[in-house]
Amino acid sequence: MSASLLLWAVLLHWASGGGLARGGRTWQHCTDLRPLDILSEVVPASGPARSMRVFQVQGVRGFQLTTSRPRALRFPASRLFIHCDRFPEEFSIIVTLRVLDIPAKRNEYVFTLMAEESPSVLVGLRYSPNKLHFLFWSQEPSSGWQTRVTFSNVSLADRQWHTLILAVSGQSFSLTVDCSIPKDVVLETPFPTSLSVKRASFYLGNRRRRKGLFTGLLRQLVLLPGADATPRICTAMNFKVATLSVPAVLQDVPVKPASNEVLKYPYETDMKVTLGSRPPCTKQEKAQFWFNASQRGLYLCDGSTWISMLEVKQRLDYVEEYQNLVTNSETMGVEVFTIPKVGLFAATANRYTPPGSAIYKWTDGKFVPYQNIPTYQAQSWKYFTIGKKIFLAVANFEQNDRGQEFSVIYKWSRRKEKFITYQRITTHSARDWEAFVIEGEAFLAVVNHREGNNHNVDSVIYRWNPRTGLFETNQTIPTSGAYDWEFFTIGPYSFLAVANTFNGTSTKIYSHIYIWLSGSFQLFQSILTFGAADWEVFHIGERVFLAVANSHSYDSEMPVPSNFYAINSSIYELNITAQMFVKFQDLLTYSALDWEFFSVGDDSFLVVANSFDGLTFSVNSIIYRWQGYEGFVVAHRLPTVGCRDWEAFNTTEGSYLLYSSAKEPLSKVLKLKTT
Repeated sequence: MSASLLLWAVLLHWASGGGLARGGRTWQHCTDLRPLDILSEVVPASGPARSMRVFQVQGVRGFQLTTSRPRALRFPASRLFIHCDRFPEEFSIIVTLRVLDIPAKRNEYVFTLMAEESPSVLVGLRYSPNKLHFLFWSQEPSSGWQTRVTFSNVSLADRQWHTLILAVSGQSFSLTVDCSIPKDVVLETPFPTSLSVKRASFYLGNRRRRKGLFTGLLRQLVLLPGADATPRICTAMNFKVATLSVPAVLQDVPVKPASNEVLKYPYETDMKVTLGSRPPCTKQEKAQFWFNASQRGLYLCDGSTWISMLEVKQRLDYVEEYQNLVTNSETMGVEVFTIPKVGLFAATANRYTPPGSAIYKWTDGKFVPYQNIPTYQAQSWKYFTIGKKIFLAVANFEQNDRGQEFSVIYKWSRRKEKFITYQRITTHSARDWEAFVIEGEAFLAVVNHREGNNHNVDSVIYRWNPRTGLFETNQTIPTSGAYDWEFFTIGPYSFLAVANTFNGTSTKIYSHIYIWLSGSFQLFQSILTFGAADWEVFHIGERVFLAVANSHSYDSEMPVPSNFYAINSSIYELNITAQMFVKFQDLLTYSALDWEFFSVGDDSFLVVANSFDGLTFSVNSIIYRWQGYEGFVVAHRLPTVGCRDWEAFNTTEGSYLLYSSAKEPLSKVLKLKTT
């Protein structure tokens, strides 16, 4: 035989399996090297069997298995291993499940593979309160023994969704939970190279008897031959419900059908009704309800927004004084925020040190002092979160006792239940912080007002570095005596508007709107403003508006006006066709320093902080009501003194406005009375 014919014969023999055989036919012929969806095999094409119920919890669906008929949740192994009767010697098992609380010393089975004539488990997976056990039969059933691989410190019984990846290869066993660091175990006894599954069946959630039945929810159970599934699974954003293969009945569908048709696969939900102030609505809260007691409304979370299901529409009747909040000194800005499971807070940016600025906690229907923080002519606070970390950043206008000019980021300590110093950042007469997220990355932008007598300085955008856990400079933007940043998104686009106030000679200067493109902010539009102190973006229906608070008109080269401070502030509306903001309405204001948008029922409102009319700081601030074609019209006139900032907030008792005074150590909480 020639050499080429001999080589061809060897290749044919190899391709037919002769070169790969170990003790007979190779396993690769039993099935393709593709995901084998064990869970789908027990679901009829018409939908779940009577022994399975579909539940939706935290926006994710899974099967609840009934406890009355364990044998009903089985199917022969020959459905998966169609060419031979050997279990793969290298494989991964992928499970997505939600485990309920289980008693100590109790085990529950996720699945088992058992021969019909034997009570022994050929392959199985079970868990106890803090452990996961992988079981396999070490030799042929007639003369073998049960081997158990135990992974300790695996806490699944927390009523949360988890995805487990068990990778098996010879003596090596690796478990990855929610794509975290794998737990590795090496045994003297390897997984068998030729485990027979002849006349064997898979049992879902049991081991062919009622003891050890699975009581949680099961979403995914997949066998992947010949590979570690971790690289394929750990690419999703939500690792806890990462998917390789899920039965059709469990796949996501809209909360409401497209029309009036009945859902193809009806499901039940572990319904939870949240009371109190507006909770977050994310994929975790999908299909959960929120009851707003103050407005007598019931809302459903669709995964991103709260949809009104039943609501008594309220209308604003009048505003009453509710609380005089005595502050450490004059207050330049205020930030109201909620720390989950802790409460509602207000941080005041106070002028003098000592005593610095204060944080107040809402207790028994009032704000009470909670924590003092040293600040240096603080101008504003910004509350934000990164993952589970909670931060509060202060913009300091002056130097500290050592002549250093820092603004400071504080981090919430869950142990101390206080904010503690986290990072100091060099700033120049900082006026404002703005926090935002773009494409999954966290940013923090500071407004630098001036450096010495130079008002034309760079303001800075910092990017969060997850590796160092610090903010690092990402981009600088030239600004002129700037007062405020405002971040907003429209569709897939991100914008950042700066309020430029003074360039050294004039307040009649351009403020700018920037758009995020190719990894940085680039100029989108310039708008002529007059001592701009604040931008406020808001939506009414599908319309997008941007309001600027103009504080005063001054130009060293122009004649002195009769009143620097009586000046129009303007509202702009996004024109989609022109791809720019165009003026919608002018409103006469008096050294306006802030806008705040809020809603009551179906009505929309804007309140302006009028601070000075040229003669006195005792000036009415105005609440404007949205009147459609008429635009915003005056609804209420509120007596204020040196009003600097407004914050709207809600509690279970009702809706409120909080204003800060830059001219007296007294801020006020006002309650919105509705009908």
